[in-house]
Amino acid sequence: MTIVLDHTIVPARDKEESARFFARIFGLEYNGPVSHFAPVRINESLTIDFDNWDNFERHHYAFKVSEAEFDGIFDRVRGEGIVYGSGPRAAENMEINHRKGGRGFYFRDPNGHLLEVLTA
Repeated sequence: MTIVLDHTIVPARDKEESARFFARIFGLEYNGPVSHFAPVRINESLTIDFDNWDNFERHHYAFKVSEAEFDGIFDRVRGEGIVYGSGPRAAENMEINHRKGGRGFYFRDPNGHLLEVLTA
């Protein structure tokens, strides 16, 4: 059997606000809470399940996307005036990177988690 990541829990101050933000920026759907989670389906085998936590460390989540998906996500980030950057230590320089012949950028969600979008 191949090991496949099924879901991961992302701590949030407001799970539904976080799920709506994530779905909006990534061009996905948020269909409301399931049990005590606010899940967003990433693909056929993975959900990101937001959950309310009072205290938590900030995490880094990286998403490999197609060129077209990159363009859509990048347009939505810029359209909402979200600060972005070319690297994890340069997440606010308003530039993208071109590593490995692709494109990538980083930005923070409402909880301070660092989200990375890359094509290669």
